[in-house]
Parts: sequence; structure tokens; C-alpha cells
Amino acid sequence: MSEQVAYVSTYLPQKCGIATYTYHLRQTVQKAKRKSLADPVVVIKDKDTKYPNDPFFNWAIVKENREAYAKVAERLNKSLVSVVSLQHEFGIFGGEAGSYILDFVRALKKPLVTTFHTVFKKPVEPYASIQRELAERSDKIVVMNHKAISYLKDSFHITEDKIEFIPHGTPIADMKKRADFRQKIGWQDRKVIMTFGFLSRNKGIEAVIRALPEVVKKVPKALYVIIGQTHPNVKKLEGESYRNELKALICQHHLEHHVQMIDEFMTEQDLVRYITSCDLYITPYPGLDQITSGTLAYAIGLGRPVLSTPYRYAQDLLKGCEELFVAYDDHAGWVEKMNALLSNDTLLAAYQRKMAHIGMPMSWPQVGKKYNKVFSEAAVNQPSIGVESIAKTQD
Repeated sequence: MSEQVAYVSTYLPQKCGIATYTYHLRQTVQKAKRKSLADPVVVIKDKDTKYPNDPFFNWAIVKENREAYAKVAERLNKSLVSVVSLQHEFGIFGGEAGSYILDFVRALKKPLVTTFHTVFKKPVEPYASIQRELAERSDKIVVMNHKAISYLKDSFHITEDKIEFIPHGTPIADMKKRADFRQKIGWQDRKVIMTFGFLSRNKGIEAVIRALPEVVKKVPKALYVIIGQTHPNVKKLEGESYRNELKALICQHHLEHHVQMIDEFMTEQDLVRYITSCDLYITPYPGLDQITSGTLAYAIGLGRPVLSTPYRYAQDLLKGCEELFVAYDDHAGWVEKMNALLSNDTLLAAYQRKMAHIGMPMSWPQVGKKYNKVFSEAAVNQPSIGVESIAKTQD
């Protein structure tokens, strides 16, 4: 396929998981197509975010500007774009529960492939009616969790042949530089536990910190590294109160030498280096409804041994490795399993091999090929209504 794909999503440099995901998806699909025109991005942006001076970014929609959604769809209808890839998360679009995106899909006449980053087992309003209409108007739907297929079928009566499972994409691991990087950042003699992502109360980090004093007794070189800035929406509401509570908990348990908080939004390259350098990755989320997790996907894609609460994405991704699950409030379970893994290099290496095997089909090149196939199938149904190049229709 050499036709153009238009991506509707947030996009880098915005600090957003969907933006990062779309960036990698766009790059890998273009590589999978080999010969192609550059694929445009319809950027959903806040007023204050500045984007590169690139003609293919000029299709931006200011999030709360409702009129722009239908107008941009009509411009796409007149372009040579063959298929539209909508990256859907309720919070990135304007209106209640992101309802303005419905104006876009109602006006769009191009084939539509929608990736649902959130799917509820039992959706409620206002989310249910929005997702139902998006699902019905899409030519294809992509999900990153097998469970989401049955949820969409049961909730909205979507036929299974319309839904494609494609795993969350991940970088390719490079273990050769691991030792050098650990030496550079002072981890060469530590047993490093890691959690990364935007900081908020739904991360459950306090469960790991509370278990750490008993872990340190058995594994004195244990170091828990928490990477990530406070989520922008959380920061607006409560500032750094959660981070400060975690710092107080660290002091209370005298863990200053065993916990490192890195308050940064890292580049992809640095993030991969840090994850590759850890010994054990943990997602201790208290809520069990999360259907996807880019953080857990990255850790497994990079072959890191993991422990996790049994939320829905973890259950799907770690099927057959249920011994790696710990309930959020199971203090003894966190202590026992962290100690078991961190004090046994043979066991840790065995799980590293298991995770690398699970993560093999999740690499971005593999994911790009699968998406390219879905886009090609959807593009077959393209109506002949536009003859202008998208570059010529810029304002």
C-alpha cells in the first residue's frame, strides 16, 4: 500500500502517552509501506502547544473548537488521503467525554480505522453512546486487549470481523549497552525495581514503598526507581501533593538510600535505557479496569521481569504467568515476591526470557506491518470524491 493515512490524535511534542503512541505508529507504518507520500497528522492540540513547522501538521484542531472538527473532516474528504486512523481516548477531544469527535466522524466520508485505547466492560453514559457511535461508524476497530473484543460485542453488538487485535507497540531491546548505562548512573551494584509513567494516585506506588523495608532486609542493595512527572491534569487540581506524600512515606520508613524519584518526562531513548537497565518492573495499580498500559507493554517488550496487580491489561498480556500477580493491598505478597525475584538471579533470568518471548510480537516493526494490513483492507472501500493532494489543500 502506498496511499496516504491521516492520523487523528494528539502528537509530539505534547507530553501524552497517545501522542507518543501515534508518533511511533506513523513512523513504523510508513516504513512498512516503503514507498509512500508522507502521512499527515490531524493534531488535537491545546491552544498553547507549539508544533514543528511542517505542512503536514497544519491540519490541527484546537481541542475545544467544536466547529473545526467537521471542517477538517470535510477537507480530508477532498484530499488524496485513503484512510483515516483515529486514536481514541475520551480525554483528548473537546466536549463532555470528548463528544466533539462525533462531529468529525459524522462529516467524514473516508474509510475510518479507530483504535480504542479505552474500552469499558460495562460502559455508562456519557461514554457509552459516544463509543457506540464511533464503533458503528468505523470500518475497522483496533484494540490492544483480547478482552476488549468481547466487551465491544456485548455492549454494542459489534461483529467480531470488524475488530482487530494488534498489541501495543514497543521499542526493540538492546541489552549490549545495559551494563555501561548502569555503571554511568550508579546502578552497577544495585537490584533495581522500577515504575514509570505520569504520577497520580491511581498508580499505587505507595504499596511498593510500604513493602520495601522488609525487602531491604533480605536484599540490602534494592533500589526502587520511580520515573515520571505528575500528570498535568492532576497537577492542576492538587499540585504535587501525591509526590509529597510519597516523599514523606519514604522518609517515614528511612528509605532515602533505597528510593529514587526522577521527576522528568524522558525522551524515548532515555526511557528505553532506564527500563532496560532495571531488574524488575512493577505496575501496582489499585484499579482493575485498565484495559491497556503502555508502561507494562514497554517493560515486557524490552524483556524485563515484572510484578503487577491483576488489572485487565495485565491479565491479558501475562496469561499463563499468573504467579506474577499481587493484589494492591497484599503487603505480604509484595514482600514475598519481590524478595523471591531479587534474591535469585536464576529465577530473574528465567522470567526475563519469558517476558522477551511474550514481547516478541509487540515490537513496533511488527505492529506497523499489522496496522498497514488493516489500513490497506479499509482503503479498498475508499469513495472517489477527492483528487487534490493533501499538501495542496493547506490553508
